[in-house]
Amino acid sequence: MSDLQQYDESSVTVLKGLEPVKQRPGMYTRTDNPTHICQEVIDNAADEALGGYADTIAVTIHSDGSMSIEDNGRGIPVGLHPSENVSVVELVFTRLHAGGKFNKKDGGAYAFSGGLHGVGVSVTNALSTRLEVQVKRDGKISQIVFSGGDIIEPLAEIGTCAKKDTGTMVRVWPDAQYFEDAQYSIAEIERLLRAKAVLLPGVKVSLTLANGTEKEWHYPNGLEGYLRDLIEQNNAEMAVPIFHTANYIGKKHEDFQAGEGAAFAITFLEDGHINNESYVNLIPTPLGGTHVAGLKQAMFTAVSNFIEHHSLLPRGVKLQSDDVFAKSAFVLSARLLDPQFQGQTKDKLTNRDALRLVSTVSVDAMELALNQDTEIGKRIAELAIKQAQARQRSVKKIEKRKGSGVAVLPGKLTDCESEDIRENELFLVEGDSAGGSAKLARDKATQAILPLRGKVLNSFETHPDQLFANNEIHDISVAIGVDPHQVGDKVDLSGLRYGKIAILSDADVDGAHIQVLLLTLFYRHFPELIAHGHIYVAQPPLFRVDVNAIGKSKPARKIYALDQQELDGILDRLGQEGVKENAYSISRFKGLGEMNPDQLKDTTMHPDTRRLMQVSIPDNEHDDTLAIFVKLMGKGEAASRRAWMEAEGNHVEVDV
Repeated sequence: MSDLQQYDESSVTVLKGLEPVKQRPGMYTRTDNPTHICQEVIDNAADEALGGYADTIAVTIHSDGSMSIEDNGRGIPVGLHPSENVSVVELVFTRLHAGGKFNKKDGGAYAFSGGLHGVGVSVTNALSTRLEVQVKRDGKISQIVFSGGDIIEPLAEIGTCAKKDTGTMVRVWPDAQYFEDAQYSIAEIERLLRAKAVLLPGVKVSLTLANGTEKEWHYPNGLEGYLRDLIEQNNAEMAVPIFHTANYIGKKHEDFQAGEGAAFAITFLEDGHINNESYVNLIPTPLGGTHVAGLKQAMFTAVSNFIEHHSLLPRGVKLQSDDVFAKSAFVLSARLLDPQFQGQTKDKLTNRDALRLVSTVSVDAMELALNQDTEIGKRIAELAIKQAQARQRSVKKIEKRKGSGVAVLPGKLTDCESEDIRENELFLVEGDSAGGSAKLARDKATQAILPLRGKVLNSFETHPDQLFANNEIHDISVAIGVDPHQVGDKVDLSGLRYGKIAILSDADVDGAHIQVLLLTLFYRHFPELIAHGHIYVAQPPLFRVDVNAIGKSKPARKIYALDQQELDGILDRLGQEGVKENAYSISRFKGLGEMNPDQLKDTTMHPDTRRLMQVSIPDNEHDDTLAIFVKLMGKGEAASRRAWMEAEGNHVEVDV
């Protein structure tokens, strides 16, 4: 057996003291940069302030790359530990599981703190080339110095101070070999310190950079002011005012300890987004956790109860927790006696009872706020309902039918040969019968025919995600090569397959209705096609006048009339020509399908003889156009349509 394969008693290595941290630093802290190991020291200073023993925290980044954190708290005890027989300050910085935060009973040093791991500043010590601790306590100034976790200057008294002058100063020189980048994240440190100031009313927090720049944070309005700053920095727009409250358990509660609870500021956004922030005992939890889940549950309960009480939920809509939570913006600060985190970096709270705690202390305050101002409550409910409707639409969203990765052209489309959209034309024809005549009448080189079965859906209030549920709309979109869009959208028209898209329907009331439905579709869901002049309406004749030949000089003629008014004009002209009534006959087309291909070609499709009207909206008439569409096609406009018909009905020539 080779030496490489030897495995016996001597193969087992025991890591003592802080060696495990040096061997596997990533198990204990973030190793992208040294910010987090310094955060451990900042958290200790903040815990002193949380307990009410400190009102200033000063952080300084020095030109030699070190960072010092100073507070005016009680100062770390420097006397001997009763059982370990070494100074307490040495224990705190050299033992992985030593600290003043394990005893949570009455009389413990810290009722509320950032955690129970007890490995925080000892990790900082292990990963530093030098760490100095100065303690002001009992009128004395004491100092101890470490390097790589080992003592290089034993604890010693270096001066005196007033008995009331207490506190701790820790200066850290991080060891660059343990980090990917030796530089601190100044932005992260600023966010952390600002948050401490927000969450600690009355505490002043400062940062001094190596270049002498000084910043100080102090938030008299606490969470509300902080959330307002976050929203302004992200250029978000609030839909309702900020609501803020703090609720903590009193002396007696069967499930929770006195002092536990949560404070939060919350609003809902009309537009924009912010990264919501959450904290537990002043420790930031960027990954959230059970305390955030508790706020989410309370929010959902309060809003859904409000919606149910006021009967605001539309039929068919089912509200979910994420629908309420999606538009929220909040800062949450929970206080727990015994917080449990996921990993030493404390990014996520895992206490199961934290969900119930935060929900319990928050839901009543939320429900009271919603019902005190019902207009605000209804606005929040409206946002949640809209989110639920959007979610349900996205689940049911209907895509174009595709084959081999590309949209498949409709089978009933009779395409043209040319690929030049400057000359290509698509006729949307009413019915298969008319479609058959149009196919024979067309110019195969440049004209395409798409027959439509029946009347197209009234799409004025149809959501874009649901358009393709209608086969006719699906086929139109695929045939023209452009997806539905809204006014103001940046639309790619490079896929457009036809320069002219012509609506070709019968010249009767039903044909006019189909024409309006198609115009509604293009106006509402393909507005760029109208804006670029691609939409046309073909005008087939309603009447044909057959005039007999008069002698050899005037052969027989066929004259087409668009409507009754034009027919009357033709008859007047024939009378002036001396043509007698028995010398001509009038026939009325029941539909395009009755026309033979030659007639359809001459009257409607040949560029030289047809009548093709381009659809456009004058710049100053967009509002009027929208108002007309709303009146004619809006689902809730039956009353206004009735009033309009009563007022204008005498102007209509009914064709029955």
